[in-house]
Amino acid sequence: MRLRALLDTDALGLRLLGGGEELDRTVRGVMTTDLKDPSRYLSGGELVLTGLAWRRGPDDSERFVRILAAAGVAGLAAGEAELGSVPDDLVLACARHRLPLFAVDEDVAFASITEHVVRQVSTERAGDLAAVVERHRRLMTSGPEGGGPDAVLDLLGSDLDLRAWVLSSTGRRIAGSDHPLPAGVPAELAGEHLAAARTGRPWPHRAYTAGRHYALFPIRSGDPADDICGTVLSDWFLAVDADTGDWPAERLDLLDGVTQLIAVERDRRDAERTVRRRLAAEVMDLVQTGAPPGEIAARLRVAAPVLVPGLGTAPQWQVVVARVDWAGGGPAAGPVAQALLEEALVDPGAVGPDQADRIAVAHAGEEAMALVPLSSPESEGSAPELSAQGLLSSLRAPLTRGLDGDGRLTIGVSAAVHSADGLRGALEEARHARRVAAARPGRVCVAGHEELASHVLLLPFVPDDVRRAFTARLLDPLRAYDRRHRAELIPTLEAFLECDGSWTRCANRLHLHVNTLRYRIGRIEQLTGRDLSRLEDKLDFFLALRMS
Repeated sequence: MRLRALLDTDALGLRLLGGGEELDRTVRGVMTTDLKDPSRYLSGGELVLTGLAWRRGPDDSERFVRILAAAGVAGLAAGEAELGSVPDDLVLACARHRLPLFAVDEDVAFASITEHVVRQVSTERAGDLAAVVERHRRLMTSGPEGGGPDAVLDLLGSDLDLRAWVLSSTGRRIAGSDHPLPAGVPAELAGEHLAAARTGRPWPHRAYTAGRHYALFPIRSGDPADDICGTVLSDWFLAVDADTGDWPAERLDLLDGVTQLIAVERDRRDAERTVRRRLAAEVMDLVQTGAPPGEIAARLRVAAPVLVPGLGTAPQWQVVVARVDWAGGGPAAGPVAQALLEEALVDPGAVGPDQADRIAVAHAGEEAMALVPLSSPESEGSAPELSAQGLLSSLRAPLTRGLDGDGRLTIGVSAAVHSADGLRGALEEARHARRVAAARPGRVCVAGHEELASHVLLLPFVPDDVRRAFTARLLDPLRAYDRRHRAELIPTLEAFLECDGSWTRCANRLHLHVNTLRYRIGRIEQLTGRDLSRLEDKLDFFLALRMS
């Protein structure tokens, strides 16, 4: 274990008094002593516990610390019961010898610290835990009453003092420690996991973020090499708050066993989704083929207890369409996007594996289609309407790393509809929005229904050769001038249009005198033959900048 791990356990009552830069030292044992010279009992790597009975004056501190440093101990923990506080001369001596120093609260017994350290560093614990894990394997495979992933992760906390979480590919917490991960860390860990899995790095994947080390273990049934493109985007993974660099093989094997248990639970839940997927496919097939709204509504009423369990009122719906494309071909896009949407559309703040059970996703051909229920506005606890921007912000960071190199995810989101009558229009709206998203650069792109009432809708469907010719005529003279004279005409044009042609606001934004701004705009007009006081010319420049 690392020294810094001692500070993460409040029950130990340790406070760091010095040596914070040395907290990555490895602790290999623990020794309690009040001898003035304990060197013959030290072999290096120990955490030394002392009650300070050896100290008679300041010079004793220097001598004692020098002996510990020469023996290569990992750190010193001094109790406060004898003197009331750790003396300053001991703090200074430890600083001189770069020895980490902890204060032990007088209410904490040295035996408690010893037991904790021994439990952490002992390789024999793995054998003891194997039997406990086997017992929980039987509980897990017996069904939901076994406790699910949390029951297994509780073992890591109680028997190994390890905090661990099961996270989705987007960083959502499926199960694990009640101690929350810092904001932003789950998404960062998800990105690390996806990047490591896609590149075939051996597990555990070691990550360092927000000042802490984490070990990431994939949770996947079957051969990890099978269909990596098709599975990694929707896989769960186990994040352990630890640096596994010096772990023995026995402990790594134990964590591998834990991931296998959780994979059993994941497989069981996937099997339970089969009926919901089939019902979603039946509803979406009726919508696509133009079935009468009454027939669609009747099918929804029959399917509602499965598709939207627990919602007592007829919900509103949104439709989300997604597609995953791989450069040079890859696994069937529909099933991949289906599995991804079932997780991606869950509220990032929702905890637990059951949260995905209210998302009904079907696939047809290369696209996946999701029916997302929204409770009626008057219903208590109504789910908010999905936002394309919110969806993008939760997916882009981790999934970009999982798709990096050869994949793209594009998503379109419809407006909410209040009945089966509107589902056909919502599906077409989501498909159009996805095509708008597909025209944008980036590995993960999302567009919403609100963009379909904008000029943005038209731009993706302008032929490439027309786009290139249009932008070249307007912008190439400005780019060439900027390269020769470093004049920044393009940034000036962008700012001028964003300020709606206001000379004062634009000059303030660019930190220019108004006369300098007028000179630049005049140069733009001279080079292009356009007049930026005319609406038509402003619009042409605006579209050219958007299409470039």
